[in-house]
Amino acid sequence: MTCLTQTTDTDSMLQMSVNRESSSTRHSGIAAQTLAQLPQGQSGILDRLDLPEDIARRLMELGFLPGHAIVPARSAPGGEPRVYRVDGSEVALRRETASRIMLRSPSKGVGRATEP
Repeated sequence: MTCLTQTTDTDSMLQMSVNRESSSTRHSGIAAQTLAQLPQGQSGILDRLDLPEDIARRLMELGFLPGHAIVPARSAPGGEPRVYRVDGSEVALRRETASRIMLRSPSKGVGRATEP
């Protein structure tokens, strides 16, 4: 199911993907990368959220919007949760959640982030 939501502060339309069957190939046969697979310090551009609607909506409120850059920052000693920088904030996510956040293919805008 695809939902369109209008934000109250920017009047822009946002699209989120909810409970969609994800395939291993998305753009021209290239495997889609998930946020959980992104190495620390490397930037990724969010493509879609393959999560239940309530979780997807909450993450969108925190800045996880299609087209925004996300950078894995650090993780807890056991490796989970992991902190991600998005839209000026730091958000900790479990690997299970991060593995359902899909990034654009490298040819569509994934690059190296600079550390502050």
